[in-house]
Amino acid sequence: MAKTKLSPEEQVTEFITTSTHPLKDVIQALREFILEISTEISEHIKWNSPAFYYNGEMADFDPKEYKRDIAVLHLRKPGEILLVFPTGAIVKNDLGILEGKYADGRRMVTIKSMEDLNHKKDPLRTVITDWLDKIEK
Repeated sequence: MAKTKLSPEEQVTEFITTSTHPLKDVIQALREFILEISTEISEHIKWNSPAFYYNGEMADFDPKEYKRDIAVLHLRKPGEILLVFPTGAIVKNDLGILEGKYADGRRMVTIKSMEDLNHKKDPLRTVITDWLDKIEK
């Protein structure tokens, strides 16, 4: 019998529930937090990790520019989650939360605990909202 393909949301749920990462509860909390920011944000698995993208209409672009991608989780060594913003350079970093100065425009946020996530929620919301305001619709 053929296995039914899971929806993108179900794939993310399966990824998290089967994860052995020690910050599994933080991953779930981060997921819920990002999705609550806007109905224009959806999730799927990309590069073997949960990822968040803009789900609305956009001007045409080369898919290799990753303009639709908001952020991808990278589960680093035990005790760290790296939230990678592939086009994070377009966002103002007045709050200093974004790390890195990569030539390709990537910026990142490291999260090490639930307390750390809770501390970074307001600046993260600002970054994601600013990103949504700047995309080419």
